[in-house]
Amino acid sequence: MTTSRERVMRAVAHQEPDRVPVDLGGHRSSGIMAIAYNKLKQHLGITSGDIYVYDFVQQLAIVEPAVLERFNVDVIEMGRGFALNPEDWRDWVLPDGTPCKIPAFIQPAKVDGDWQILDPDGSLIAIQKEGSLYFEQTCFPWLDDGGGDFSDLAAAMDKVMWATLGAPPAPIGFDDAGLKQLAEGAKRFRASSDRAIIGLFGGNLMEWGQFLFRMDNFLMRLAMEPARMHRFLDRLTEMHLANLEKFLSAVGPYIDIILFGDDLGMQRGPQISPKMYHEMFFPRHRAMWMRAGELADVKVMLHSCGSIAPFIPDFIEAGLDILQPIQISARSMGAVALKQEYGRDLCLWGGGCDTQHVLPRGTPDEVVAEVSRQVAALAPGGGFVFQQVHNIMADVPPQNVVAMLDAVNAGWEE
Repeated sequence: MTTSRERVMRAVAHQEPDRVPVDLGGHRSSGIMAIAYNKLKQHLGITSGDIYVYDFVQQLAIVEPAVLERFNVDVIEMGRGFALNPEDWRDWVLPDGTPCKIPAFIQPAKVDGDWQILDPDGSLIAIQKEGSLYFEQTCFPWLDDGGGDFSDLAAAMDKVMWATLGAPPAPIGFDDAGLKQLAEGAKRFRASSDRAIIGLFGGNLMEWGQFLFRMDNFLMRLAMEPARMHRFLDRLTEMHLANLEKFLSAVGPYIDIILFGDDLGMQRGPQISPKMYHEMFFPRHRAMWMRAGELADVKVMLHSCGSIAPFIPDFIEAGLDILQPIQISARSMGAVALKQEYGRDLCLWGGGCDTQHVLPRGTPDEVVAEVSRQVAALAPGGGFVFQQVHNIMADVPPQNVVAMLDAVNAGWEE
């Protein structure tokens, strides 16, 4: 009998598996917001278990074993092997009043109806405004001073919410004790699951520039100060490579896929020109992705939203194995064309159902039709893992979630 891990890795290797592999919550862009997850559990009649919010910024829920089994999910994130004790979690309440658990190391404070995250020096790092469903970044460390000589890069990164509010295995670090914890936890987790395991690394370049300088300023500096931004990106890549060595030394034997992230697209086109990508980012992506393959027997995945088709040839040359989430609603990201042009070189992970329009606003029948159309375009010959384009948002009806996942599973024997 084919295991989930074998099924996924066959698809990644462009071999047609026994059925389409399914990802729900295998990483921080294929998950489900906790409000929607609570509604899904109620719809399925699952009354046991608390709601655990592992990604506090995006308010994403841990998908429990009963739900994973119900929908034949084949992928799981390495972080599920950590934060396993009651003391690792604290009580909190979702914006709709649902009780939940959040990582204990996160300490939100309520101020005038808003939830705030403060730096130890008292400065505001992130805020969830009253009525909002997630946290927003408020601190851009290099907004005014431009980063100086970038010698304080690590300290500046620590003031960004995406670092401060990390998901388990955070807050475990890359010191000797932390690496030992990572290795032991990943090894135990590997032995406990036959699902394909994704290890979230990050290694973001474009996004860290946006987090530190703010998006408008970083884009301006890329255009007006290319030599200086090369120095910044060199320093950042040097840090990422050092952390990559540590990360894979600890967990490399126990994961199947390593996930890098860098949102490079917008709805109607890339954020930067292909020429700028090739000059500023391609060589640094290539250095990290190639090094990952040298350090461990892992497949390299990139998460990059939006319209990014012009970059795909560079991605392939840089050593990428898997591209997700395939935002089919963005310009030039149609499933048929991408499969025809790049399906032999890349595993297309995602694109299974549009999450901007169809999943939240369509009928269950429209969701089923969408899934059937996308699977027919992407699945033949392997090289495809199903996930909805991005996280299932709080307003998605549970009936549509069930319709989507049942549709991709329809017709396959257990």
